[in-house]
Amino acid sequence: MDLGEIEYDTAVTAMQGWVAECRSGTAGDRLFLLSHPPVVTYGSRTSPADLPAATSGLPVVEVDRGGQATYHGPGQIVGYLVANVRERGPADVVRWMEQGIIAALQSLGFPAVRRQTAPGGPSLVGVWTPDDRKIASIGMRIRGGVSSHGFSLNVDPDMTAFDQFVSCGLSDPITSLQVLAEERGDKAPPEAEVRDALAKALGAS
Repeated sequence: MDLGEIEYDTAVTAMQGWVAECRSGTAGDRLFLLSHPPVVTYGSRTSPADLPAATSGLPVVEVDRGGQATYHGPGQIVGYLVANVRERGPADVVRWMEQGIIAALQSLGFPAVRRQTAPGGPSLVGVWTPDDRKIASIGMRIRGGVSSHGFSLNVDPDMTAFDQFVSCGLSDPITSLQVLAEERGDKAPPEAEVRDALAKALGAS
């Protein structure tokens, strides 16, 4: 379901209803693709030092998902997966999402990989370029066998926003399809094309 741009708080309220529908069986598995106005969201394990300063002008919202501080804004595609995942473990769901995003990017001509988190090291969940730049973040919540929240993929967001905080608790660089395309003298695919590739790779009809 393509929802366009939605305020973050509005989407979170709607997501509670989507989850309730999935649990009750009144709705099946759904992938919601959308974008948000600029906002930094963060999970409970985020260090306050990783958040943007008040002078940055970026709104900051605590959320009930896994993962740490993440930016959302125009030029970025957000995917919220609300699905019955009772037959899968959390790691399986995250790995499936990583592989789906990788397949979508490869279909668009952008090589991408997942990285293995070292024991005791910071989480490397997400999707990366082969030279270790992060292009998609993943932060999910699974309760009562139903998933919510999901991923964010950088198509052509304001990259200066990532200079205002520590994304995902990592020092690794962040990139976008636009940056990668410019590096090879090309243009990034339109957002609509990227959304279609994501929907197809993640099994949405």
